[in-house]
Amino acid sequence: MAEADNPSRNPEWLAHRYDAVGDRFQFVRVPREQHRAIPFLTDENLPAAKSPFVLGRAAALAAAIPPAPLRYIFHSAFCCSTLLVRALDREGVAMGLSEPVLLNDIVGWRHRGPVEGARVAMVLDQGLNLLARPWQPGEAVVIKPSNLVNPLAPAMLGMRPETRALLLHAPLEDFLGSIARKGLWGRLWVRDLFVKLRREGLLEFGLQGDELLKLTDIQIAALCWLGQQRQFAALAGQFGDRIRTLDSEQLMARPADALAALAAHFTLALSAAQIDEIVGGPAFTRNSKTGGSFTADDRRADRELGLKTHADEVQKVGIWAAELARTHAIALELPAPLLG
Repeated sequence: MAEADNPSRNPEWLAHRYDAVGDRFQFVRVPREQHRAIPFLTDENLPAAKSPFVLGRAAALAAAIPPAPLRYIFHSAFCCSTLLVRALDREGVAMGLSEPVLLNDIVGWRHRGPVEGARVAMVLDQGLNLLARPWQPGEAVVIKPSNLVNPLAPAMLGMRPETRALLLHAPLEDFLGSIARKGLWGRLWVRDLFVKLRREGLLEFGLQGDELLKLTDIQIAALCWLGQQRQFAALAGQFGDRIRTLDSEQLMARPADALAALAAHFTLALSAAQIDEIVGGPAFTRNSKTGGSFTADDRRADRELGLKTHADEVQKVGIWAAELARTHAIALELPAPLLG
């Protein structure tokens, strides 16, 4: 294969998966237009993933082009993170990658273990280099990992002192309402999240065995929210000015202000006119998951309906969670706010 044909030289070839057994990267061609049309970079959204281009790690890295400036949107789920990464996708400014599975693969590799931490860190660093290949000169790359990747956030920030991150979350009541109104799927999803975050040591609340089995699905959701909130506060304290925090309610109430502040934090050259265009464009007027029309008023109505339908459960669990937060010194409002 000629060097020019090596997919690691072309950012349209997404570094999609990492095979730890074979020590290989799998590449899938995903044009920019396709990125904009799908919510997540998962196999179900990428038909080409059935026949990836496979390269050994050494061969992929040998031909890879230098990475662009890298920015992160870490999130705790159901907080408009997909909307936000799409809003920042603007040619000449930044390219957004929504939940690349390669990072999930590295988390899974750690969980299957045992594997040396130094080796995981090396592959993580190299995988980030492949994800950060620039699409155009001068563009940054904004990665929004799955929230299952949040345990890797300290390493991802620590190994690249020039990176900056936004920690995006939904207010507690909104998060609980989102899980409740999603029915069985939401409840199964949050229990799976609980298992994985607990494995990472992020859900230490003094509850064990039968005490955990007695918890409702929405209580489990509250523990996940509290664990992620505690981690986000620790990240803000550890990395100082490189971190800003924002909740989804503020984002949707003040989208132009949020984009302007985030552009400044991420050092992205977005003018006021460009920001107005983004706020009036598909990122804020379409459902980021389905592509259908979905305005701020629709989002507000959807949220309020969910909270009304499950009001009794959400309110009672909210009170329980607030007491847990007080007991374990977890701030319900994060430090380092993006918006004053």
